[in-house]
Amino acid sequence: MGNNFSRTKIARSFSSATHSYDVSARLQRYTGKHLMSKLPKRSDLTVVDLGCGTGFFTNILASKYKQVIGVDISKGMLKFAEEKSTHDIKWIEADAFKLPIEDESVDVIYSNLMIQWCNPLSDLLTEMTRILKPGGLFVFSTLVEGTLYELKSSWKQVDDEPHVLDFQPKDTLVNTFDGSQFKLLDSQVKDIALEYENVMHLLHELKGLGANHVPNQKKKGLSGKDKWKQMTEHYEDFREPNGVYPATYSAYSGVAVKLNV
Repeated sequence: MGNNFSRTKIARSFSSATHSYDVSARLQRYTGKHLMSKLPKRSDLTVVDLGCGTGFFTNILASKYKQVIGVDISKGMLKFAEEKSTHDIKWIEADAFKLPIEDESVDVIYSNLMIQWCNPLSDLLTEMTRILKPGGLFVFSTLVEGTLYELKSSWKQVDDEPHVLDFQPKDTLVNTFDGSQFKLLDSQVKDIALEYENVMHLLHELKGLGANHVPNQKKKGLSGKDKWKQMTEHYEDFREPNGVYPATYSAYSGVAVKLNV
């Protein structure tokens, strides 16, 4: 198992296509493409794309594998994915904790930037264990501690409320997947810096990622105009000489095999 730390910068891509589901896809495209290299080379496999979203990678998977199932909890996403699909894919609207998929019927589960929203992760692992064949693979990416440190730091100077989600430490994921049911074969963390036109551009993209929701916020009205203004002023400290605003995402990718126990 390798733990390779590196930092990659993704140049700004200021899209005006705000009506598109794919407007916030820069990060997903980068991590999803990275995961592709970790997939098995055999083609006679059944693969589930868990949290398939717009179906961008589901279609790539369908060009490589015998049977592909796209799963998402969002009816709108699935409708969009099915309309855009160019392959024979089975689309399922379902919660990741309760999948209408037979026991031990899946060879590979591919999941790109989805499991960070699953809590508790142990319950998700139980469902992955159920549908995977012995020796089956869970190939996934997620966000870990260190993500959005610029935004967290800027808010921290305004108040002590949780404006940004706390992501799990890398070690927690390693311990979760290296257990009695799974063995972690590969593990990497890469810091990815995205560039933004301004702080509002960042916040708009976070909304597209689903990263703007913070549970258990104590009070309402925390993000009033004055506080937003203070936060954006503090974010200026991170602005680069060329005028862009960076945001760092710590992306963890892993391959876990279901043990034959």
